[in-house]
Amino acid sequence: MTPKQAGWITGAAAAALVVAGGITYAVAGDDGAGRVPSADSADAGFARDMSVHHQQAVEMSYIVRDRTKDEEVRRLAYDIAQTQANQRGMMIGWLDLWGLPKVSSDPPMTWMGMGDMPSAGEGSLMPGMATDAQMEKLATLDGKQAEVYYLQLMTEHHKGGVHMAEGCADRCTVGVEKRLAQGMVESQESEIRLMADLLAERGAKPEK
Repeated sequence: MTPKQAGWITGAAAAALVVAGGITYAVAGDDGAGRVPSADSADAGFARDMSVHHQQAVEMSYIVRDRTKDEEVRRLAYDIAQTQANQRGMMIGWLDLWGLPKVSSDPPMTWMGMGDMPSAGEGSLMPGMATDAQMEKLATLDGKQAEVYYLQLMTEHHKGGVHMAEGCADRCTVGVEKRLAQGMVESQESEIRLMADLLAERGAKPEK
């Protein structure tokens, strides 16, 4: 990773943290409409599901920070963890502001018409999520092996996250949430390209 790339990632994470508070409070009366989404809306479904999706990315990132001393990967993992933990807090905050439950009896991804999709394995509730076995394997690796496996898992995780965020950008009705979703698409696609470069530097490539 070049100094320019490292600076971009850190800057992007910092920018996300700066705007977070304003987005959280603005969303309750977004665009002056003051409309509250229903519990089965795309807005609520995305906030619930992406919160779960993000939480695994945070966990995965902190695992690899303890398994490698490589500063490039540690910096990327820290930025992903901080950005996604912050965004997760925002989405949970929106559900609170809307007076909506944080869990649903409907299967994940119902709001995208994908509630009946097959699971990739235990722990993999939504597109791109790692299975419990994959998370356990990551926690057993060290050094370059941990870096490569993390980058491969996170690439798939980001691809799933982009798919979900695109769904919200198309289906959500709260303007601030739609804009956050579009921002997720752009930032995670950039990180996917960066992770491909980091994998290539280590003589590896994405799993798929």
